[in-house]
Amino acid sequence: MNINQPATPPLAPELIAQFREIVGDKHAITDANDIQPYVTEERNLFHGRSPLVLRPGSTAEVSAICKLASAHRIALVPQGGNTGLVGGQTPHNGEVVVSLRRLDKIREVDTASNTMTCEAGVVLQIAQAKASDVDRLFPLSLGAEGSCTIGGNLSTNAGGTAALAYGVAREMALGLEVVLADGRVLNVLSKLKKDNTGYNLHNLFIGAEGTLGIITAATLRLFPKPRSVETAYVGLKSPAAALKLLTIAQGEAANALTSFELLSEMAVDFSVRHGIDVRDPLSEKHPWYVLMELSSPGDDARTPLETILTRAMEEEIVDDAVIAASLSQRNNFWKLREEMSAAQKPEGGSIKHDISVPIAAVPAFIEEANAAVVKLIPGARPVPFGHLGDGNLHYNVSQPVGADTADYLARWHDVNAVVFEIVLRMGGSISAEHGIGVLKRDELPEVKDKTAIELMRAIKAMLDPHGIMNPGKVL
Repeated sequence: MNINQPATPPLAPELIAQFREIVGDKHAITDANDIQPYVTEERNLFHGRSPLVLRPGSTAEVSAICKLASAHRIALVPQGGNTGLVGGQTPHNGEVVVSLRRLDKIREVDTASNTMTCEAGVVLQIAQAKASDVDRLFPLSLGAEGSCTIGGNLSTNAGGTAALAYGVAREMALGLEVVLADGRVLNVLSKLKKDNTGYNLHNLFIGAEGTLGIITAATLRLFPKPRSVETAYVGLKSPAAALKLLTIAQGEAANALTSFELLSEMAVDFSVRHGIDVRDPLSEKHPWYVLMELSSPGDDARTPLETILTRAMEEEIVDDAVIAASLSQRNNFWKLREEMSAAQKPEGGSIKHDISVPIAAVPAFIEEANAAVVKLIPGARPVPFGHLGDGNLHYNVSQPVGADTADYLARWHDVNAVVFEIVLRMGGSISAEHGIGVLKRDELPEVKDKTAIELMRAIKAMLDPHGIMNPGKVL
């Protein structure tokens, strides 16, 4: 997908030299081949270009980069692990990339206050492991956790599979360190849960996708490490049945219910067919599945899980279920879920939606959306799956079997229009956890409150008056 915007003026050699002096020769990349990993993304949907990739190793270096860029009106694109799905991290128009991967220090772990202060380039999986080392949990968890970074997670307000119990990235950050467009450093790295001293400034930058400033560090919340984790894989007839199961699970387990994933038969079939060492844990196919997990600070999450499943079977809500008997089996359950996005690639073009609707509306949304996209493109294959527990679905639509991929993907916005109409009519959001980037930028003014858009533009103009911070994204 190409994004057409006004051309960025060529970067003068003397300015490249000044940027190089800030980060050092080794960390100023100008070779076209070496730049390629920074200007493309894993879905191969967006292709960017950049004359220069900078890899600063400190907040001071990020500050110096921004000061120089501001003085010369040079556009910057902050980038973490380059795992974003809406083109927000891609330099579409020849901007300078500022990769935060070298800011990879964990500055402090404070078990008394249950906080961890990480630099922006810390990989999510490493943050999870560091918390585990001190008998704590950092619960943010997503498919890209082996390569995505804390800065990127916060910049996109990532959600993930544990948002049902712990919330999204915004709820996990107590404070930030941010470099503003003019190079000033905003330090609000507070560990405090209570700090009623005016505006909550750090929340401005969470979910802003690097358009207001560059996050360089964050103070994150940690939680007690669960002593017992139990995982079940369930077969059932419909999303309505899954919703009934969710109601039972929440009533029986309350806050111990940490994940509740809804999976369509087609999504499971793709994972089994194309994933590596992936299989369906149940002996027979079912129209729908649920992957649910209970986590307890005590020693027994098994009893409430068995109670939930027994009651659901007695009420004929669940047709079959299996509880993981080992850590290996639990990992296999989750691997089936995590392979779903990648497993769609061999099936051809996939038009993707990251939407949310009120939880009670999920069954009706799926029914209406499935009918609408198949009517629009006969033979299209809806592949819905996602976080039923918080109303967030990855409503993906794979091309008809044998269709031309390019022709199918050319209908991207047509399919969006059909799906988004249903989402908005049901009081939902066109972006639940992936962000806006450029993929949904043009739709945002149509779905966002007009006053909210005006305030967003005013904040952008105040913090980034020259428009150098990730231009063309979000707004």
